[in-house]
Amino acid sequence: MPNIKSAIKRVKQSTAANIQNSHAKATMRTAVRKAELAIDAKEENATVLLRDAIKKMDTAARKGLIHKNTASRQKARLTKKAL
Repeated sequence: MPNIKSAIKRVKQSTAANIQNSHAKATMRTAVRKAELAIDAKEENATVLLRDAIKKMDTAARKGLIHKNTASRQKARLTKKAL
């Protein structure tokens, strides 16, 4: 544990950021997984889930959680699967 006041604050900030980032990334992965399962099962709400997954991927890319090209690639694969 750091002794310097600014270092203590930095640890708290990075821990909070880590928790938020982990939650956002997990939410994105869950949305993608649900969309894939719906597409494979040919469910009628697959397009809604696909739209939600794409939105979550865009948000993660904007926040820097995943690279923008990774988001683009995953969206393309998911959309191709839906067709």
